[in-house]
Amino acid sequence: MLRQVGEHHEVVSNGVFLMDTRDGRSERALVTAALDARPGARRLLIGGLGVGFSLREAVVARTLERIDVVEIEQHLVGWHATHLRHLTGDVLADPRVHVVVADVLDHLSVSTETYDVICLDVENGPAWTVTAANTALYASSGVALAAAALRPGGVLAVWSAHRSEPYAGVLAGELDDVRAVEVEVRLARGEPDVVYLGARRG
Repeated sequence: MLRQVGEHHEVVSNGVFLMDTRDGRSERALVTAALDARPGARRLLIGGLGVGFSLREAVVARTLERIDVVEIEQHLVGWHATHLRHLTGDVLADPRVHVVVADVLDHLSVSTETYDVICLDVENGPAWTVTAANTALYASSGVALAAAALRPGGVLAVWSAHRSEPYAGVLAGELDDVRAVEVEVRLARGEPDVVYLGARRG
């Protein structure tokens, strides 16, 4: 569900708040931190279109030659052509941007594409999933699937609304140089958002 609150919009799924258009600094940091960790990246995958903050940050990177966005919810993609068009109409028109309506795990399991950077923001985080099926994304099998789609030296970045030490351990089991970047949120709720980063092995 998309609802308007004043000048802003909120996305709610199964009665649970997912995102809004008020801030977006941690969604932007998801991309900037990953690109900083992989200088000169040419191909990037964003899992989760959201309200477009991550995509807007990605199109600024001129080294990127292709930006694939995988979004499971067709309604959300449609809202970017209507209610959210003022936010993302220009970036979605960028010829480097390709939107795929699919589950990101399904996409990764069948796609032959490889990426310098993969940024995942499809849930509230490993400890707070709205959709039960998305827990697989945060399991070792999901991390391994994403890692397999990275080019040598590629970076996986994962957004979370909370720090999760167990998840950091899962990442460390599949990736090198795992670290967490905390991002303070404007509407403080007691703890910062977190961007987890890790590099493909080998």
